[in-house]
Amino acid sequence: MAAPVQVTDQEFDTFVAQHPFVVVDFWAVWCGPCKAIEPIIKDLAVKYDGKVTFGKVDADANPMKIRQYGIMGIPTLLMFKGGTLVDTLVGAMPRAALEARIAKHL
Repeated sequence: MAAPVQVTDQEFDTFVAQHPFVVVDFWAVWCGPCKAIEPIIKDLAVKYDGKVTFGKVDADANPMKIRQYGIMGIPTLLMFKGGTLVDTLVGAMPRAALEARIAKHL
């Protein structure tokens, strides 16, 4: 599963529970910074295949988890380990910074 998985509000909890380490990208089609980090997310999904599972949640189509996690801006990346939220990143960031945050939890 090297590509990020599209996840809906209804699938979210099951998706997070089924994988040991999950990075979920909350994004929107109209969001410039979201588009800027999209290729980075895709590359990291390939690089960390088998270690990290990446999900993508369309913020406009899935408002329940946005409210639940108090997300105020996108892109927001939530990292879950063993089903527990362990890190939150808000805004676009360079690949090295994003990868360092992910590696911290491996």
